Amino acid sequence: MKPARTKTPRKPPVKKGAQTTLKDPVGVYCRVRPLSLPDQECCIEVINNTTVQLHTPEGYRLNRNGDYKETQYSFKQVFGTHTTQKELFDVVANSLVDDLIHGKNGLLFTYGVTGSGKTHTMTGSPGEGGLLPRCLDMIFNSIGSLQAKRYVFKSNDRNSMDIQCEVDALLERQKREATPTPKTPSSKRQVDPEFVDMINVQEFCKAEEVDEDSVYGVFVSYIEIYNNYIYDLLEEVPFDPIKPKWNSCSTPMRNTEFVPPQSKLLREDKNHNMYVAGCTEVEVKSTEEAFEVFWRGQKKRRIANTHLNRESSRSHSVFNIKLVQAPLDADGDNVLQEKEQITISQLSLVDLAGSERTNRTKAEGNRLREAGNINQSLMTLRTCMEVLRENQMYGTNKMVPYRDSKLTHLFKNYFDGEGKVRMIVCVNPKAEDYEESLQVMRFAEVTQEVEVARPIDRPICGLTPGRRYRNQARGGPVGDEPLVSEVVLQSFPPLPPCEILNINDEQTLPRLIEALEKRHHLRQVMIDEFNKQAVTFKALLQEFDNAVLNKENYVQGKLNEKEKVISGQKLEIERLEKKNKTLEYKIEILEKTTTIYEEDKRSLQQELETQNQKLQRQFSDKRRLEARLQGMMTETTMKWEKECFLFQPDQNAPPIRLRHRRSRSAGDRWVDHKPASNVQTETVMQPHVPHAITVSVANEKALAKCEKYMLTHQELASDGEIETKLIKGDVYKTRGGGQSVQFTDIETLKQESPTGSRKRRSSTVAPAQPDGTESEWTDVETRCSVAVEMRAGSQLGPGYQHHAQPKRKKP
Repeated sequence: MKPARTKTPRKPPVKKGAQTTLKDPVGVYCRVRPLSLPDQECCIEVINNTTVQLHTPEGYRLNRNGDYKETQYSFKQVFGTHTTQKELFDVVANSLVDDLIHGKNGLLFTYGVTGSGKTHTMTGSPGEGGLLPRCLDMIFNSIGSLQAKRYVFKSNDRNSMDIQCEVDALLERQKREATPTPKTPSSKRQVDPEFVDMINVQEFCKAEEVDEDSVYGVFVSYIEIYNNYIYDLLEEVPFDPIKPKWNSCSTPMRNTEFVPPQSKLLREDKNHNMYVAGCTEVEVKSTEEAFEVFWRGQKKRRIANTHLNRESSRSHSVFNIKLVQAPLDADGDNVLQEKEQITISQLSLVDLAGSERTNRTKAEGNRLREAGNINQSLMTLRTCMEVLRENQMYGTNKMVPYRDSKLTHLFKNYFDGEGKVRMIVCVNPKAEDYEESLQVMRFAEVTQEVEVARPIDRPICGLTPGRRYRNQARGGPVGDEPLVSEVVLQSFPPLPPCEILNINDEQTLPRLIEALEKRHHLRQVMIDEFNKQAVTFKALLQEFDNAVLNKENYVQGKLNEKEKVISGQKLEIERLEKKNKTLEYKIEILEKTTTIYEEDKRSLQQELETQNQKLQRQFSDKRRLEARLQGMMTETTMKWEKECFLFQPDQNAPPIRLRHRRSRSAGDRWVDHKPASNVQTETVMQPHVPHAITVSVANEKALAKCEKYMLTHQELASDGEIETKLIKGDVYKTRGGGQSVQFTDIETLKQESPTGSRKRRSSTVAPAQPDGTESEWTDVETRCSVAVEMRAGSQLGPGYQHHAQPKRKKP
């Protein structure tokens, strides 16, 4: 039967614009190993469970001119020199194994300088198993009884798994068992005493909430990255690749057995996940079997003796634990033959080679080249962490240089969001490693700021839970246990020999009859017992059916009540939705109304500001005009007070007679212009100008003889009385030979009716209208036969110039 093939199911990619993926920072832990000698100088001090402090060594201070600096670094948790492997596993790796069993990926790697305890942390030592054997022990404690039979799952070269039915798996097992040299270890063989103490974990650890309706398969692989090349440590080769055969001339022997190891290539599967093409994956069924595979590859790993470490790892090692999970079918008998339901999760345990300085390791030749490649790959890892941090902190989109190293290229999927990432920084507190430890701390500080997308929970299978145990209750197969019929047949007494060789044999038949009678009696007893148990079982079934029926009725009643409640809640939800829509509509209308009011408010505010500015300008103009008029009035008042005087009668003087008001400029020659239409008034105050030339019409001859000009103008006041105005001005000669008059003053004589308290008002100054409107002087222009023009800048407002018309000479 052709096996059904399936690919590695991956989480669907998150679409752009979807909900933002949750991210967790890389978990970075620090482990401080004890000093080799008690009198060694220490440069690292554990402050608390999350902080360590680096002290500058004495020799380093002397070489740096006494510069002394203490630096503190924080981690998710710090493990001191007395930390046990169990405490480290519970904090760091336990959750990674739990995620592995629940279908999520994980990456755990140790980082540090040479001799800082990375391999001890990962592998352990006799009596102190490290993280790797403890992870294996927890996995098989959790899925031990739920494992599928060997070869039900079969790996291929496309980073996915094929699934076979029970028959094909059985044929595959028989074929492998018939092989004279099996390539896979057997779980029934005795454990190698070389590592038996490492896997003897006293503490029992198991994952919670394991899906018991699924079967599991565990596959392991082991590779190393040496000089930026990938080698399969589990590949079967006919020679020792680390120690080839040499002849007497110190040259490799040229024979068919000597085949150089072939490096592996990194490829990308259809889900864009990186994997090592052609890597050996071994199915294991127990912790001992898995660690035996690891130990076999560990012997092939490249190590060398350096000045700093007797067994220094010269390569990065990666031990992959792949867990395959497939659900049982609806009956709970066999594995479900649907490739979409298979889940593959992977936990990668990485032991990085130590960073080192060649001037301290005294490396030469191959060791020097190895150290350069180790440092280069670690530098690429650090560069990738820095670019990831910069992209996440500043929102940039710089390309992460994963391809610069096989190490970073292999694990780029983890940093892109394919599982949890955790790092254990191992440090040696001795003073000689101060500078290397300082660089390790800085790298750890950068790594802690990198965030990795949180893995998404795998979808739940739609089959009914509890299928496995229901099948076992029906008498289905439970692992490798024999069938019920086989047990019954073995309980019958064996039949005696039935061959009769002698005709006088009288014992064979009686013995056979006796055995058959015993069998018949036993069969009858078993039938009776079976009938009794059947009756009892029927009664139990009847009780169970009645209980189920009662429970169904009870559940149905509860369901009806819940449905009524749900119906009421649905109606309430519909009512609230309608109310919500109404309120949203009202809110929308109010928002629109508010927008209109706000626009009107802004418009009115702008208009108000414009009017305020206009009023401010008008008020300022008014204040300036008032100040100007006040100044003009003050100046005119002072001028009049200087020029005017009052006539007081003498006590010895004769009786009052008609008095003439004198002009303020009596010494000048005047032209007294009195139009013929004027009416003679009988007022006491009469205008009198001495040495004046009185004319009824202004003419050039009179103006040429005088320096002053006075026009007597009469008009009817608002109260019906005659008001006399004396308009005075100066006479100037013009360039054309004529004369012009500029008006400078106005005196008003007004007579009031004796009906009220009689008051005589002396002459007051009537200033010119500021707005330029036509005043009572208009009649002057109509009465005079001369031109009148205004002079700008006059203190009395608009001035007038009187131009006389020269007489024509007779021809």
